[in-house]
Amino acid sequence: MSSASAVAPARAPVAARPAARSVIYLGMDVHKDSITIAVLPAGVKVPTRVERLPNDLVKLKRLLERLARDGELRSCYEASGSGYVIQRVMLEWGYHGDVIAPSLIPKRPGVKRKHDKRDATELARLYRAGELTAVRIPTEAEERVRDVVRCRETLQREVVKSRHYILKFLARRGFVYREGANWRSGHLKWLQQLGSETAPLAAADRLVFREYLALLQYKLTRRDELDREIERLAELPTLAPTVGRLQCFRGISLLQPWSSPRRLATGGASVVPGSWPVTWGSSPERIRAATASGAARSPRRGNSHCRHVLVEAAWHYHYRPNLSDAIRKRQVGQPPAVVAHAWKAQQRLHARYLHLAYRKSPQIAVVGVARELVGFLWAVMQDAPVPSESIVMS
Repeated sequence: MSSASAVAPARAPVAARPAARSVIYLGMDVHKDSITIAVLPAGVKVPTRVERLPNDLVKLKRLLERLARDGELRSCYEASGSGYVIQRVMLEWGYHGDVIAPSLIPKRPGVKRKHDKRDATELARLYRAGELTAVRIPTEAEERVRDVVRCRETLQREVVKSRHYILKFLARRGFVYREGANWRSGHLKWLQQLGSETAPLAAADRLVFREYLALLQYKLTRRDELDREIERLAELPTLAPTVGRLQCFRGISLLQPWSSPRRLATGGASVVPGSWPVTWGSSPERIRAATASGAARSPRRGNSHCRHVLVEAAWHYHYRPNLSDAIRKRQVGQPPAVVAHAWKAQQRLHARYLHLAYRKSPQIAVVGVARELVGFLWAVMQDAPVPSESIVMS
């Protein structure tokens, strides 16, 4: 049979492939009472709709269902006091959502006032362009533990306020303790004597003084109760490895690394030296001049609790490297590699502090040390187990 007479076999029909769904980007400006949503489909220059609705999950779900008919939804909103409730429920509904770090959002020069519709539009535009930085969403269990620690920090601030109330009240009446440091054993005995019936305080003053003392004692009692709860949480199998590794480092004790252990490991707090009062767009020469003159400071970015812990811990590294009894006790049972890394951090960071403090102020030097401390923490936390949802609060 000739090749001309050969008949090619018929091909099976190819099933029609479903067309790829277009992506619709949503910029959400979330407030306590309202949510402003800008809808920006891919390939469109301006939002097709900007709508303001009450902060009601039922109405939000209804709107998202209507928008999802036209494409795949990708939404974002700024991290704020509203928390992660909207992101979590959107995940349950099957929609993608990110929470954006507000301090890392690019700002246009000259734009000073905030406007809900404009903010939502900018979020959608920058989100589509890939210029926004999403924050890590903690689990609900991590968030509960973090709130316990933050409550303890609040009580500690209240304790300091009550102490100031007492000292300033006594100073107004001419009573100042000059035989040693305040709030030590000698000072506490002196305060007890002032509260007695034979004290030189007037009856009305003694009443006020006793009330201030009672308020201070109440705050101390509640703070101690939270300390015991934090100690219990630190022993849970889901959190003990993480907290134990962080405590191997100098300057980080039990009540410090709990603000957000994983954020300490991932650099969730910005402690890099800034260029204040140098403004956005400043020339490199102006930035160097401000840094050399001591005008630079750490930018207020990232998690403030983590930044506070890191800077407070960094102050310990201006001392010479040393393993105190407290540090040795915290390092018992920890991986040898982590212990060795913590000792390496002491040597490196102390030398770094001396190098920076020779040319700059101690405050700037400590910020530089805190920045490098993040790297050491990140290194030892790479293989640490992540806390799970099995954390149980008492």
